[in-house]
Amino acid sequence: MADKPEDRNDVGTTGHEWDGIEELNNPLPRWWVWVFYATIIWGLWYTVAYPAWPMISGATEGYMGWSTRANVAAAIEEAEVANAEINERLASVELGEITSDAELQGYARSAGEAVFNTWCVQCHGREGGGFVGYPTLSDDDWLWGGSMEDIHLTISHGIRNEEDPDARYSEMPAFGRDELLGPDEIDQAVNYVMSLSGEPQDASKVEAGSAVYADNCAACHGAAGEGDIFQGAPNLADAIWLYGGDYAALTESVNNARFGVMPGWSNRLSEAEIRAVAAYVHQLGGGE
Repeated sequence: MADKPEDRNDVGTTGHEWDGIEELNNPLPRWWVWVFYATIIWGLWYTVAYPAWPMISGATEGYMGWSTRANVAAAIEEAEVANAEINERLASVELGEITSDAELQGYARSAGEAVFNTWCVQCHGREGGGFVGYPTLSDDDWLWGGSMEDIHLTISHGIRNEEDPDARYSEMPAFGRDELLGPDEIDQAVNYVMSLSGEPQDASKVEAGSAVYADNCAACHGAAGEGDIFQGAPNLADAIWLYGGDYAALTESVNNARFGVMPGWSNRLSEAEIRAVAAYVHQLGGGE
């Protein structure tokens, strides 16, 4: 084995040793030390020049006045200026004319998708796929109508909210909770409703359930369960269910009723944005 360098004792070690290998305490290269000092100075300057130090209600602004919020606001303003002319057209034409203008229709769908993905996707899912309790917007089953005018009205004013006096409104009675029907009658009505689009849990109760349905449900949901879009009463005969169509879900609906709420967007979005998202929703697949 070769001897260790003669100058080893002149350098000294860090005191670390492993399997006979010692770490010499060589000094760092001078260029590296100066670069390290320079990064410290640069870091201190950065915290003074840019927003950095957290305070009670914000952060230090930095003497350069740089702001990500200001940059975003400037970019938004620039986009609004660039789209001002077509937004004005979109907000002023008749809703039915949007689809007959190729340029306007293309812009409305693109802008509407951006609005939808920002404000609507949380409840209605990507591309309007929906969730339990939140309607699917890509089929042809509409509670309040699927025309451009109907969709525009729904988006503008919302459903059953307390902020907009023009919100669409209907309310289903809680037949069980408010003791309007007894447990047996509810059981019969649920079995009848299940029979309209599939198999009931107990076929022997369907006939009695039809009488309960006719007396208590047909006024809103129609004699054959076809629904009424003007009341927001869902179709019960098409096997499309907002809250579920099994026995337990339907029993819960009849017992305690459902009361879905949607905010109105007329005070949050511009008229052009509302029309754009209405056009986007209309073309998802089920627009009337």
